Amino acid sequence: MSAACGAPDTDSDAPVTSQRSRPVRALRDLLYAFPPLLARLGLVDRERASRAFDLAVPVMVTGGLRTLLRALDFFMISLALGDAAVAGLEIGFQYWFVGFGLALGVSSGTISVVSRLKGAGEHGKADLALKISLWIALAITIPLTVFTWFGAEGMIGLLTDDGATIRLGGTYLRIVMLSVSFRFWSVVAARALEGSGDTRTPMRVRLWTIPTNAILNAVLIFGLGPVPALGVAGAAWGTVAANVLAGGLFTWVILSGDKEVRLRRGGRQWDADLAGEIVRVGWPLSSTWLIRTFGRFPFLFVLAELGTGVVAAYAIARRVMLLAMMPAWGYSTAASTLVGQSLGGGDEREAESYGWQTLRIGVITQALIGGALVLAAGPIAVLFRTGATEMTVEFIRVFGVAVVGYSIARVMRGALRGAGDTLWPLYGISLFTVARIAVAFLALPSGLVVVRLFGWSLAPGLGLGLAGVWAAILLDVYGRAAVNAFRFRSGEWRRVARDSAVA
Repeated sequence: MSAACGAPDTDSDAPVTSQRSRPVRALRDLLYAFPPLLARLGLVDRERASRAFDLAVPVMVTGGLRTLLRALDFFMISLALGDAAVAGLEIGFQYWFVGFGLALGVSSGTISVVSRLKGAGEHGKADLALKISLWIALAITIPLTVFTWFGAEGMIGLLTDDGATIRLGGTYLRIVMLSVSFRFWSVVAARALEGSGDTRTPMRVRLWTIPTNAILNAVLIFGLGPVPALGVAGAAWGTVAANVLAGGLFTWVILSGDKEVRLRRGGRQWDADLAGEIVRVGWPLSSTWLIRTFGRFPFLFVLAELGTGVVAAYAIARRVMLLAMMPAWGYSTAASTLVGQSLGGGDEREAESYGWQTLRIGVITQALIGGALVLAAGPIAVLFRTGATEMTVEFIRVFGVAVVGYSIARVMRGALRGAGDTLWPLYGISLFTVARIAVAFLALPSGLVVVRLFGWSLAPGLGLGLAGVWAAILLDVYGRAAVNAFRFRSGEWRRVARDSAVA
Protein backbone atom coordinates (compact mmCIF):
# COMPACT_ATOMS: atom_id res chain seq x y z
CA MET A 1 0.00 0.00 0.00
CA SER A 2 1.25 3.42 -0.87
CA ALA A 3 2.16 5.52 2.11
CA ALA A 4 2.27 8.76 0.21
CA CYS A 5 0.77 11.82 1.74
CA GLY A 6 1.37 14.10 -1.21
CA ALA A 7 2.47 13.26 -4.72
CA PRO A 8 3.21 9.54 -4.82
CA ASP A 9 6.73 8.25 -5.04
CA THR A 10 7.91 7.15 -8.45
CA ASP A 11 7.30 3.41 -8.88
CA SER A 12 9.95 1.02 -9.95
CA ASP A 13 8.72 0.59 -13.51
CA ALA A 14 8.03 4.27 -14.16
CA PRO A 15 10.67 6.58 -15.65
CA VAL A 16 12.59 8.69 -13.17
CA THR A 17 11.37 12.20 -12.56
CA SER A 18 14.31 13.81 -14.36
CA GLN A 19 13.23 12.05 -17.55
CA ARG A 20 9.69 13.37 -17.47
CA SER A 21 8.81 16.20 -19.79
CA ARG A 22 8.22 19.55 -18.17
CA PRO A 23 4.52 19.73 -19.11
CA VAL A 24 3.90 16.30 -17.56
CA ARG A 25 5.76 17.27 -14.37
CA ALA A 26 3.87 20.55 -14.18
CA LEU A 27 0.51 18.84 -14.61
CA ARG A 28 1.40 16.21 -12.03
CA ASP A 29 2.57 18.81 -9.53
CA LEU A 30 -0.59 20.85 -10.08
CA LEU A 31 -2.79 17.80 -9.62
CA TYR A 32 -1.17 16.68 -6.38
CA ALA A 33 -1.21 20.22 -4.99
CA PHE A 34 -5.00 19.92 -4.67
CA PRO A 35 -5.20 18.16 -1.25
CA PRO A 36 -2.59 20.43 0.38
CA LEU A 37 -4.45 23.48 -0.97
CA LEU A 38 -7.70 22.27 0.58
CA ALA A 39 -5.84 21.57 3.82
CA ARG A 40 -4.49 25.13 3.92
CA LEU A 41 -8.08 26.35 3.54
CA GLY A 42 -9.04 24.22 6.55
CA LEU A 43 -11.36 21.97 4.52
CA VAL A 44 -9.57 18.63 4.91
CA ASP A 45 -6.91 16.84 6.91
CA ARG A 46 -3.82 16.98 4.71
CA GLU A 47 -2.37 13.53 5.42
CA ARG A 48 -5.60 11.55 5.12
CA ALA A 49 -6.97 13.50 2.18
CA SER A 50 -3.66 13.18 0.32
CA ARG A 51 -3.56 9.45 0.90
CA ALA A 52 -7.13 9.08 -0.34
CA PHE A 53 -6.32 11.26 -3.35
CA ASP A 54 -3.23 9.18 -4.14
CA LEU A 55 -5.31 5.98 -4.21
CA ALA A 56 -8.19 7.61 -6.08
CA VAL A 57 -6.32 9.23 -8.98
CA PRO A 58 -5.45 6.01 -10.87
CA VAL A 59 -9.06 4.84 -10.53
CA MET A 60 -10.25 8.22 -11.81
CA VAL A 61 -7.92 7.97 -14.81
CA THR A 62 -8.95 4.43 -15.77
CA GLY A 63 -12.63 4.99 -15.09
CA GLY A 64 -12.54 8.30 -16.91
CA LEU A 65 -10.92 6.73 -19.94
CA ARG A 66 -13.48 3.92 -20.02
CA THR A 67 -16.39 6.32 -19.67
CA LEU A 68 -14.87 8.59 -22.31
CA LEU A 69 -14.72 5.57 -24.58
CA ARG A 70 -18.43 4.90 -24.05
CA ALA A 71 -19.19 8.56 -24.73
CA LEU A 72 -17.14 8.31 -27.94
CA ASP A 73 -19.18 5.25 -28.92
CA PHE A 74 -22.35 7.28 -28.62
CA PHE A 75 -20.75 10.18 -30.47
CA MET A 76 -19.61 7.99 -33.37
CA ILE A 77 -22.88 6.05 -33.55
CA SER A 78 -24.82 9.32 -33.48
CA LEU A 79 -22.78 10.62 -36.42
CA ALA A 80 -22.99 7.38 -38.39
CA LEU A 81 -26.55 6.17 -37.78
CA GLY A 82 -28.61 8.76 -35.87
CA ASP A 83 -30.91 8.80 -32.85
CA ALA A 84 -32.47 5.33 -33.32
CA ALA A 85 -29.04 3.71 -33.11
CA VAL A 86 -28.15 5.78 -30.03
CA ALA A 87 -31.40 4.66 -28.38
CA GLY A 88 -30.65 1.02 -29.27
CA LEU A 89 -27.16 1.33 -27.81
CA GLU A 90 -28.54 2.82 -24.59
CA ILE A 91 -31.10 0.04 -24.13
CA GLY A 92 -28.49 -2.61 -24.98
CA PHE A 93 -26.16 -1.14 -22.37
CA GLN A 94 -28.77 -1.67 -19.67
CA TYR A 95 -28.65 -5.42 -20.23
CA TRP A 96 -24.85 -5.33 -20.35
CA PHE A 97 -25.05 -3.63 -16.97
CA VAL A 98 -26.81 -6.70 -15.54
CA GLY A 99 -23.60 -8.69 -15.98
CA PHE A 100 -21.51 -5.70 -14.95
CA GLY A 101 -23.63 -5.24 -11.83
CA LEU A 102 -23.04 -8.82 -10.77
CA ALA A 103 -19.32 -8.24 -11.38
CA LEU A 104 -19.38 -5.15 -9.19
CA GLY A 105 -21.05 -7.12 -6.42
CA VAL A 106 -18.47 -9.91 -6.45
CA SER A 107 -15.62 -7.43 -6.86
CA SER A 108 -16.95 -5.38 -3.94
CA GLY A 109 -16.83 -8.51 -1.81
CA THR A 110 -13.31 -9.09 -3.11
CA ILE A 111 -11.97 -5.62 -2.26
CA SER A 112 -13.60 -5.72 1.18
CA VAL A 113 -12.18 -9.14 2.04
CA VAL A 114 -8.73 -8.57 0.49
CA SER A 115 -8.24 -5.16 2.15
CA ARG A 116 -9.13 -6.52 5.60
CA LEU A 117 -6.97 -9.62 5.19
CA LYS A 118 -4.05 -7.49 4.00
CA GLY A 119 -4.51 -5.17 6.96
CA ALA A 120 -4.37 -8.22 9.25
CA GLY A 121 -1.29 -9.66 7.51
CA GLU A 122 -3.17 -12.72 6.15
CA HIS A 123 -1.57 -12.62 2.69
CA GLY A 124 -2.20 -16.25 1.71
CA LYS A 125 -5.89 -15.97 2.53
CA ALA A 126 -6.09 -12.76 0.49
CA ASP A 127 -4.72 -14.66 -2.53
CA LEU A 128 -7.25 -17.45 -1.98
CA ALA A 129 -10.07 -14.88 -1.85
CA LEU A 130 -9.07 -13.72 -5.34
CA LYS A 131 -9.14 -17.29 -6.68
CA ILE A 132 -12.58 -17.89 -5.19
CA SER A 133 -13.83 -14.70 -6.82
CA LEU A 134 -12.65 -15.99 -10.21
CA TRP A 135 -14.68 -19.20 -9.88
CA ILE A 136 -17.76 -17.25 -8.82
CA ALA A 137 -17.32 -14.94 -11.82
CA LEU A 138 -17.22 -17.81 -14.32
CA ALA A 139 -20.23 -19.53 -12.77
CA ILE A 140 -22.30 -16.36 -13.23
CA THR A 141 -21.22 -15.10 -16.64
CA ILE A 142 -21.22 -18.20 -18.84
CA PRO A 143 -25.01 -18.75 -18.53
CA LEU A 144 -25.58 -15.01 -19.12
CA THR A 145 -23.67 -15.15 -22.41
CA VAL A 146 -25.65 -18.14 -23.67
CA PHE A 147 -29.02 -16.65 -22.72
CA THR A 148 -28.31 -13.30 -24.38
CA TRP A 149 -27.05 -14.88 -27.61
CA PHE A 150 -30.48 -16.40 -28.23
CA GLY A 151 -32.70 -13.64 -26.82
CA ALA A 152 -31.10 -10.27 -27.63
CA GLU A 153 -33.77 -8.79 -29.93
CA GLY A 154 -36.59 -9.91 -27.66
CA MET A 155 -34.89 -8.25 -24.70
CA ILE A 156 -34.58 -4.94 -26.55
CA GLY A 157 -38.19 -5.24 -27.76
CA LEU A 158 -39.45 -5.25 -24.17
CA LEU A 159 -38.66 -1.53 -23.94
CA THR A 160 -39.47 -0.16 -27.37
CA ASP A 161 -41.53 -0.99 -30.44
CA ASP A 162 -39.25 0.94 -32.81
CA GLY A 163 -38.00 -1.62 -35.35
CA ALA A 164 -34.67 0.08 -36.05
CA THR A 165 -33.90 0.45 -32.36
CA ILE A 166 -34.70 -3.24 -31.72
CA ARG A 167 -32.55 -4.43 -34.62
CA LEU A 168 -29.55 -2.26 -33.83
CA GLY A 169 -29.74 -2.71 -30.07
CA GLY A 170 -30.10 -6.50 -30.45
CA THR A 171 -27.06 -6.69 -32.72
CA TYR A 172 -24.93 -4.77 -30.25
CA LEU A 173 -26.11 -6.73 -27.21
CA ARG A 174 -25.63 -10.21 -28.74
CA ILE A 175 -22.05 -9.49 -29.74
CA VAL A 176 -20.83 -7.50 -26.74
CA MET A 177 -22.07 -10.11 -24.24
CA LEU A 178 -19.56 -12.59 -25.69
CA SER A 179 -16.92 -10.77 -23.62
CA VAL A 180 -18.80 -10.44 -20.33
CA SER A 181 -16.70 -13.17 -18.63
CA PHE A 182 -13.48 -11.31 -19.50
CA ARG A 183 -14.93 -8.01 -18.30
CA PHE A 184 -16.16 -9.61 -15.07
CA TRP A 185 -12.72 -11.07 -14.35
CA SER A 186 -11.01 -7.75 -15.12
CA VAL A 187 -13.20 -5.96 -12.57
CA VAL A 188 -12.56 -8.61 -9.91
CA ALA A 189 -8.80 -8.63 -10.51
CA ALA A 190 -8.62 -4.83 -10.44
CA ARG A 191 -10.54 -4.68 -7.15
CA ALA A 192 -8.27 -7.29 -5.58
CA LEU A 193 -5.21 -5.22 -6.51
CA GLU A 194 -6.89 -2.07 -5.22
CA GLY A 195 -7.77 -3.82 -1.97
CA SER A 196 -4.06 -4.48 -1.49
CA GLY A 197 -3.38 -0.76 -1.99
CA ASP A 198 -2.25 -1.02 -5.63
CA THR A 199 -4.47 1.23 -7.75
CA ARG A 200 -1.82 1.91 -10.40
CA THR A 201 -1.53 -1.52 -12.00
CA PRO A 202 -5.21 -1.48 -13.06
CA MET A 203 -4.59 1.99 -14.46
CA ARG A 204 -1.66 0.75 -16.53
CA VAL A 205 -3.71 -2.12 -17.95
CA ARG A 206 -6.50 0.28 -18.90
CA LEU A 207 -4.03 2.67 -20.49
CA TRP A 208 -3.27 -0.15 -22.95
CA THR A 209 -6.75 -1.53 -23.51
CA ILE A 210 -8.98 1.54 -23.59
CA PRO A 211 -7.16 3.36 -26.43
CA THR A 212 -7.11 0.03 -28.27
CA ASN A 213 -10.88 -0.18 -27.81
CA ALA A 214 -11.37 3.38 -29.08
CA ILE A 215 -9.25 2.82 -32.19
CA LEU A 216 -10.93 -0.48 -33.03
CA ASN A 217 -14.38 1.02 -32.58
CA ALA A 218 -13.62 3.93 -34.88
CA VAL A 219 -12.19 1.64 -37.56
CA LEU A 220 -15.03 -0.86 -37.34
CA ILE A 221 -17.91 1.62 -37.00
CA PHE A 222 -16.96 3.82 -39.96
CA GLY A 223 -14.84 1.39 -41.98
CA LEU A 224 -11.30 2.57 -42.64
CA GLY A 225 -8.99 1.24 -45.34
CA PRO A 226 -9.90 -2.33 -46.31
CA VAL A 227 -12.17 -2.74 -43.26
CA PRO A 228 -15.91 -2.47 -44.09
CA ALA A 229 -18.18 -0.15 -42.07
CA LEU A 230 -19.96 -2.33 -39.49
CA GLY A 231 -21.84 0.40 -37.60
CA VAL A 232 -23.26 -0.79 -34.26
CA ALA A 233 -21.74 -4.26 -34.74
CA GLY A 234 -18.33 -2.60 -35.11
CA ALA A 235 -18.70 -0.88 -31.75
CA ALA A 236 -19.56 -4.24 -30.19
CA TRP A 237 -16.66 -6.17 -31.77
CA GLY A 238 -14.17 -3.48 -30.78
CA THR A 239 -15.36 -3.74 -27.19
CA VAL A 240 -15.15 -7.55 -27.26
CA ALA A 241 -11.53 -7.42 -28.45
CA ALA A 242 -10.55 -4.89 -25.77
CA ASN A 243 -12.26 -6.85 -22.97
CA VAL A 244 -10.47 -10.06 -23.99
CA LEU A 245 -7.16 -8.17 -24.05
CA ALA A 246 -7.83 -6.67 -20.59
CA GLY A 247 -8.73 -10.06 -19.13
CA GLY A 248 -5.53 -11.56 -20.54
CA LEU A 249 -3.34 -8.74 -19.20
CA PHE A 250 -4.84 -8.90 -15.71
CA THR A 251 -4.32 -12.67 -15.68
CA TRP A 252 -0.67 -12.26 -16.68
CA VAL A 253 -0.08 -9.57 -14.04
CA ILE A 254 -1.65 -11.53 -11.20
CA LEU A 255 0.01 -14.82 -12.15
CA SER A 256 3.43 -13.14 -12.22
CA GLY A 257 3.74 -13.00 -8.43
CA ASP A 258 5.17 -9.48 -8.50
CA LYS A 259 2.13 -7.84 -6.89
CA GLU A 260 0.77 -7.72 -3.35
CA VAL A 261 -1.97 -10.14 -4.33
CA ARG A 262 -1.57 -13.04 -6.76
CA LEU A 263 -3.50 -15.82 -8.45
CA ARG A 264 -1.96 -19.13 -7.38
CA ARG A 265 -2.52 -21.95 -9.88
CA GLY A 266 -2.08 -24.77 -7.38
CA GLY A 267 -3.13 -25.26 -3.79
CA ARG A 268 -6.56 -24.73 -2.35
CA GLN A 269 -9.30 -23.75 -4.74
CA TRP A 270 -12.13 -23.02 -2.31
CA ASP A 271 -12.84 -21.93 1.25
CA ALA A 272 -16.44 -21.85 2.40
CA ASP A 273 -15.92 -19.10 4.97
CA LEU A 274 -14.14 -16.77 2.56
CA ALA A 275 -16.63 -17.50 -0.21
CA GLY A 276 -19.46 -16.83 2.22
CA GLU A 277 -17.95 -13.48 3.23
CA ILE A 278 -17.40 -12.45 -0.41
CA VAL A 279 -21.02 -13.31 -1.18
CA ARG A 280 -22.30 -11.72 2.05
CA VAL A 281 -20.62 -8.43 1.22
CA GLY A 282 -21.25 -8.68 -2.50
CA TRP A 283 -24.87 -9.80 -2.81
CA PRO A 284 -26.37 -6.56 -1.46
CA LEU A 285 -24.21 -4.58 -3.88
CA SER A 286 -25.11 -6.87 -6.78
CA SER A 287 -28.73 -6.51 -5.76
CA THR A 288 -28.22 -2.76 -5.53
CA TRP A 289 -26.86 -2.60 -9.06
CA LEU A 290 -29.48 -4.98 -10.46
CA ILE A 291 -32.32 -3.04 -8.84
CA ARG A 292 -30.78 0.10 -10.27
CA THR A 293 -30.42 -1.48 -13.71
CA PHE A 294 -33.86 -3.04 -13.87
CA GLY A 295 -35.26 0.17 -12.43
CA ARG A 296 -33.95 1.93 -15.53
CA PHE A 297 -36.15 -0.20 -17.77
CA PRO A 298 -39.48 1.41 -16.74
CA PHE A 299 -37.65 4.73 -16.64
CA LEU A 300 -36.51 4.21 -20.23
CA PHE A 301 -40.05 3.16 -21.10
CA VAL A 302 -41.25 6.57 -19.89
CA LEU A 303 -38.55 8.31 -21.93
CA ALA A 304 -39.42 6.24 -25.01
CA GLU A 305 -43.08 7.22 -24.65
CA LEU A 306 -41.97 10.86 -24.62
CA GLY A 307 -40.02 10.28 -27.86
CA THR A 308 -36.92 8.59 -29.32
CA GLY A 309 -35.18 11.99 -29.22
CA VAL A 310 -35.71 12.10 -25.44
CA VAL A 311 -34.03 8.70 -25.05
CA ALA A 312 -31.11 9.87 -27.19
CA ALA A 313 -30.76 13.13 -25.22
CA TYR A 314 -30.82 11.24 -21.91
CA ALA A 315 -28.30 8.67 -23.17
CA ILE A 316 -25.82 11.33 -24.28
CA ALA A 317 -26.22 13.44 -21.15
CA ARG A 318 -25.85 10.40 -18.94
CA ARG A 319 -22.55 9.50 -20.60
CA VAL A 320 -21.32 13.05 -19.99
CA MET A 321 -22.42 12.79 -16.35
CA LEU A 322 -20.68 9.44 -15.88
CA LEU A 323 -17.46 10.97 -17.16
CA ALA A 324 -17.85 13.81 -14.67
CA MET A 325 -18.49 11.25 -11.93
CA MET A 326 -15.12 9.51 -12.21
CA PRO A 327 -13.65 11.28 -9.16
CA ALA A 328 -16.44 9.79 -7.05
CA TRP A 329 -15.60 6.30 -8.33
CA GLY A 330 -11.96 6.89 -7.40
CA TYR A 331 -12.75 8.22 -3.94
CA SER A 332 -15.20 5.37 -3.37
CA THR A 333 -12.44 2.83 -4.05
CA ALA A 334 -10.04 4.77 -1.84
CA ALA A 335 -12.58 4.81 0.98
CA SER A 336 -13.08 1.03 0.70
CA THR A 337 -9.35 0.36 0.80
CA LEU A 338 -8.51 2.76 3.63
CA VAL A 339 -11.48 1.88 5.82
CA GLY A 340 -10.95 -1.85 5.24
CA GLN A 341 -7.22 -1.77 5.96
CA SER A 342 -7.71 0.36 9.07
CA LEU A 343 -10.30 -2.08 10.39
CA GLY A 344 -8.06 -5.03 9.51
CA GLY A 345 -5.34 -3.35 11.57
CA GLY A 346 -7.74 -2.93 14.50
CA ASP A 347 -8.07 0.88 14.36
CA GLU A 348 -11.77 1.78 14.13
CA ARG A 349 -11.18 5.47 14.85
CA GLU A 350 -8.76 5.73 11.94
CA ALA A 351 -11.27 3.97 9.70
CA GLU A 352 -13.96 6.50 10.58
CA SER A 353 -11.62 9.41 10.00
CA TYR A 354 -10.66 8.09 6.56
CA GLY A 355 -14.31 7.72 5.65
CA TRP A 356 -15.18 11.34 6.44
CA GLN A 357 -12.00 12.85 5.02
CA THR A 358 -12.44 10.96 1.76
CA LEU A 359 -16.02 12.23 1.58
CA ARG A 360 -14.89 15.82 2.12
CA ILE A 361 -12.38 15.87 -0.70
CA GLY A 362 -14.82 13.95 -2.90
CA VAL A 363 -17.65 16.42 -2.44
CA ILE A 364 -15.41 19.43 -3.06
CA THR A 365 -14.05 17.84 -6.24
CA GLN A 366 -17.50 16.98 -7.56
CA ALA A 367 -18.98 20.38 -6.71
CA LEU A 368 -16.33 22.05 -8.87
CA ILE A 369 -16.95 19.62 -11.73
CA GLY A 370 -20.73 19.89 -11.43
CA GLY A 371 -20.58 23.66 -11.71
CA ALA A 372 -18.41 23.41 -14.81
CA LEU A 373 -20.85 20.90 -16.32
CA VAL A 374 -23.79 23.24 -15.85
CA LEU A 375 -21.92 26.14 -17.43
CA ALA A 376 -20.60 24.13 -20.39
CA ALA A 377 -23.79 22.15 -21.14
CA GLY A 378 -24.49 23.96 -24.43
CA PRO A 379 -21.14 23.43 -26.15
CA ILE A 380 -20.97 19.82 -24.92
CA ALA A 381 -24.40 18.99 -26.36
CA VAL A 382 -23.58 20.56 -29.72
CA LEU A 383 -20.57 18.24 -30.12
CA PHE A 384 -22.84 15.19 -30.43
CA ARG A 385 -24.86 16.70 -33.30
CA THR A 386 -28.03 15.00 -32.13
CA GLY A 387 -31.45 16.00 -33.36
CA ALA A 388 -32.40 16.77 -29.75
CA THR A 389 -29.74 19.30 -28.80
CA GLU A 390 -31.91 21.49 -26.55
CA MET A 391 -33.15 18.51 -24.54
CA THR A 392 -29.57 17.24 -24.25
CA VAL A 393 -28.49 20.60 -22.79
CA GLU A 394 -31.23 20.42 -20.15
CA PHE A 395 -30.38 16.85 -19.21
CA ILE A 396 -26.69 17.72 -18.86
CA ARG A 397 -27.56 20.61 -16.54
CA VAL A 398 -29.76 18.39 -14.38
CA PHE A 399 -26.99 15.83 -14.10
CA GLY A 400 -24.57 18.64 -13.26
CA VAL A 401 -26.74 19.51 -10.27
CA ALA A 402 -26.90 15.81 -9.34
CA VAL A 403 -23.17 15.03 -9.27
CA VAL A 404 -22.61 16.14 -5.67
CA GLY A 405 -25.36 13.78 -4.56
CA TYR A 406 -23.80 10.99 -6.60
CA SER A 407 -20.47 11.70 -4.91
CA ILE A 408 -21.92 11.44 -1.41
CA ALA A 409 -23.79 8.26 -2.24
CA ARG A 410 -20.79 6.55 -3.83
CA VAL A 411 -18.07 7.56 -1.36
CA MET A 412 -20.21 6.61 1.63
CA ARG A 413 -21.10 3.34 -0.07
CA GLY A 414 -17.38 2.71 -0.57
CA ALA A 415 -16.63 3.39 3.09
CA LEU A 416 -19.40 1.02 4.19
CA ARG A 417 -18.16 -1.58 1.71
CA GLY A 418 -14.69 -1.44 3.26
CA ALA A 419 -16.29 -2.49 6.56
CA GLY A 420 -18.39 -5.18 4.87
CA ASP A 421 -21.59 -3.26 5.69
CA THR A 422 -23.47 -3.31 2.39
CA LEU A 423 -27.12 -3.78 3.31
CA TRP A 424 -28.05 -0.14 3.87
CA PRO A 425 -26.98 1.01 0.40
CA LEU A 426 -29.30 -1.75 -0.85
CA TYR A 427 -32.16 -0.38 1.25
CA GLY A 428 -31.54 3.12 -0.04
CA ILE A 429 -31.40 2.20 -3.69
CA SER A 430 -34.49 -0.03 -3.39
CA LEU A 431 -36.55 2.75 -1.82
CA PHE A 432 -35.46 5.53 -4.13
CA THR A 433 -35.55 3.45 -7.31
CA VAL A 434 -39.24 2.89 -6.63
CA ALA A 435 -39.65 6.61 -5.89
CA ARG A 436 -37.79 7.50 -9.09
CA ILE A 437 -40.06 5.33 -11.23
CA ALA A 438 -43.21 6.61 -9.53
CA VAL A 439 -42.27 10.26 -10.06
CA ALA A 440 -41.09 9.59 -13.64
CA PHE A 441 -44.51 8.16 -14.59
CA LEU A 442 -46.02 11.50 -13.61
CA ALA A 443 -44.26 12.87 -16.70
CA LEU A 444 -46.58 10.92 -19.01
CA PRO A 445 -49.84 12.40 -20.37
CA SER A 446 -52.87 11.48 -18.28
CA GLY A 447 -54.44 8.19 -19.35
CA LEU A 448 -51.56 7.10 -21.60
CA VAL A 449 -50.63 4.25 -19.24
CA VAL A 450 -53.14 2.43 -17.05
CA VAL A 451 -51.94 0.09 -14.30
CA ARG A 452 -54.40 -2.61 -13.18
CA LEU A 453 -53.80 -4.53 -9.96
CA PHE A 454 -56.22 -6.59 -7.85
CA GLY A 455 -59.22 -5.03 -9.56
CA TRP A 456 -57.95 -1.46 -9.13
CA SER A 457 -57.01 0.79 -12.03
CA LEU A 458 -54.54 3.63 -11.83
CA ALA A 459 -53.49 6.10 -14.54
CA PRO A 460 -50.30 7.64 -13.05
CA GLY A 461 -49.62 10.22 -15.75
CA LEU A 462 -50.07 13.91 -14.90
CA GLY A 463 -48.53 15.37 -18.04
CA LEU A 464 -45.51 16.89 -16.23
CA GLY A 465 -43.25 16.15 -19.19
CA LEU A 466 -39.50 16.47 -18.77
CA ALA A 467 -39.90 18.34 -15.47
CA GLY A 468 -41.20 15.10 -13.96
CA VAL A 469 -38.23 13.18 -15.33
CA TRP A 470 -35.74 15.67 -13.91
CA ALA A 471 -37.45 15.65 -10.50
CA ALA A 472 -37.24 11.84 -10.47
CA ILE A 473 -33.49 11.92 -11.17
CA LEU A 474 -32.71 14.42 -8.39
CA LEU A 475 -34.95 12.73 -5.80
CA ASP A 476 -33.26 9.41 -6.47
CA VAL A 477 -29.70 10.71 -6.25
CA TYR A 478 -30.00 12.82 -3.11
CA GLY A 479 -32.22 10.26 -1.36
CA ARG A 480 -29.57 7.55 -1.73
CA ALA A 481 -26.88 9.98 -0.59
CA ALA A 482 -28.83 10.69 2.61
CA VAL A 483 -29.31 6.99 3.41
CA ASN A 484 -25.64 6.05 2.96
CA ALA A 485 -24.34 9.07 4.89
CA PHE A 486 -26.79 8.37 7.73
CA ARG A 487 -25.63 4.77 7.98
CA PHE A 488 -21.95 5.68 8.13
CA ARG A 489 -22.64 8.37 10.71
CA SER A 490 -24.50 5.84 12.89
CA GLY A 491 -21.29 3.85 13.40
CA GLU A 492 -23.08 0.51 13.09
CA TRP A 493 -20.60 -0.54 10.39
CA ARG A 494 -18.05 -1.11 13.19
CA ARG A 495 -20.20 -3.90 14.63
CA VAL A 496 -20.68 -5.43 11.18
CA ALA A 497 -16.92 -5.51 10.64
CA ARG A 498 -16.30 -7.07 14.08
CA ASP A 499 -18.90 -9.77 13.45
CA SER A 500 -17.58 -10.70 10.00
CA ALA A 501 -15.72 -13.91 9.22
CA VAL A 502 -12.60 -12.05 8.07
CA ALA A 503 -9.45 -11.48 10.15
